[in-house]
Amino acid sequence: MPLTIINSFASWVLKQRIHQIELFLKYPNEVQEELLMNLIQSSKNTVLGKQYDFTTIKSYANFAERVPISTYEELQPLIERTRKGEQNVFWEEPIKWFAKSSGTTNAKSKFIPVSNEALEDCHYKGSKDLLCLYLNNNEDSELFLGKSLRLGGSSQIYEDNNTFFGDLSAILIENMPIWAEFSSTPSNKISLMSEWETKIAAIINETKNENVTSFAGVPSWMLVLMNKMLEETGKGNLFELWPNLEVYFHGGVNFEPYREQYQKILPKKEFKYYEIYNASEGFFAIQDLNNSSDLLLMLDYGIFYEFIPMDTFGTPDQKVIRLADVELFKNYALVITTNSGLWRYLIGDTVRFTSLNPYRIRVTGRTKHHINVFGEELMVENTDQAIAKACKLTQTEVVDYTVAPIFMEGKEKGAHEWMIEFKNPPADVSQFQKALDESIQSLNSDYEAKRYNNMTLNPLVINVARKNLFYDWLKDRDKLGGQHKIPRLSNQRDYLEQLKNMQFQSV
Repeated sequence: MPLTIINSFASWVLKQRIHQIELFLKYPNEVQEELLMNLIQSSKNTVLGKQYDFTTIKSYANFAERVPISTYEELQPLIERTRKGEQNVFWEEPIKWFAKSSGTTNAKSKFIPVSNEALEDCHYKGSKDLLCLYLNNNEDSELFLGKSLRLGGSSQIYEDNNTFFGDLSAILIENMPIWAEFSSTPSNKISLMSEWETKIAAIINETKNENVTSFAGVPSWMLVLMNKMLEETGKGNLFELWPNLEVYFHGGVNFEPYREQYQKILPKKEFKYYEIYNASEGFFAIQDLNNSSDLLLMLDYGIFYEFIPMDTFGTPDQKVIRLADVELFKNYALVITTNSGLWRYLIGDTVRFTSLNPYRIRVTGRTKHHINVFGEELMVENTDQAIAKACKLTQTEVVDYTVAPIFMEGKEKGAHEWMIEFKNPPADVSQFQKALDESIQSLNSDYEAKRYNNMTLNPLVINVARKNLFYDWLKDRDKLGGQHKIPRLSNQRDYLEQLKNMQFQSV
């Protein structure tokens, strides 16, 4: 069958989903309420369902009164029972897959349950919807005339008590439908290689002669791959290698600090960037418009959403609200109930709504990865945007960064201390420092108030990291590639001190 016919047919099939998406756009809160009741009904005979008497829950109010908000640590005993072979603990259908995740930094692993329903009705459905929305917005797309270059985790599947665990990427590839494998590169064998540096070389060798029309992965790691690809092939930009490239599907970290670097290796204005928001726990949101940073919250993936306003988070006055009660531009901690048996699970991400009709969000950071030592309420979204602004003003580029507080001692005021690795360091670091500090103040009024006349906070301090410092730090912790990320912000100094200790080590 000619590729043009395959492209047309695939586009037609995917776009049939638009009508279902329009349903939850029109009735978002009703779709969510019905979904919750279905999750409760299907799990009434589980261990957890009997514990909270799901049979008598008839409304969201009943559910919220009876089932507590839970962290991973609180759900872990139930998850471990299932990992040891016991079923019907928190989800009615057998669960044999667990996505192994250590989050951004913790050494201790989490094992996130992944049901068959979550694979089909959430993760794979999300991947298809991403293509559906993209194709609906780009009628002349020739996406399926070529292949999608994917860069996932570096992990294999392990078996334990007839249950299986590994990186989410490995689980998805292991269960991938044939159509997805056919349209992807590199091969599954290379995609699942565990040793990052060997894997990068193999990906370059296998994909450089393919007709790649799109690529997908975390911006920081994808940039490493693409720069190495250009270095190996001697090409000036990616279009010289793959002339039919049309879109980059990205997620995992904020794209803004990397945007200008991508635009240099993808120098065409018509090239598209599409963002997604997914995790081991589920697929949550998709960019549904060209040239937009807002993500459409997907409401029919078997996930019920709740939100905790960050101004009450972790306090005695903490309150939890459902989707119908959210407000624009407020930061919320995200709480999910899923078709993998995570009940009122505090995932650790923070979001804010940019639209209520339809519900669109932006991911603003992590509940644990912000700085609020001095009442400044600094979020990752603030620092990512400020870095991008400072880079533009000083004509420089940043590879990675992390920030920690300098605590007050005696009469000494506090400050924020940064470790920044530059791709090309600024000619004047003090000029960059000033631009960064002023950018943060323009984005965060609490930080601006604390910085006023150095009342509470002194000017920020910048350490210029040696080349590959963050790469070496991750490598030292066996965290190269995949979904592993540098912790941007912390209320403690642990990560910063570790990096400072490695600053003058040659690895």
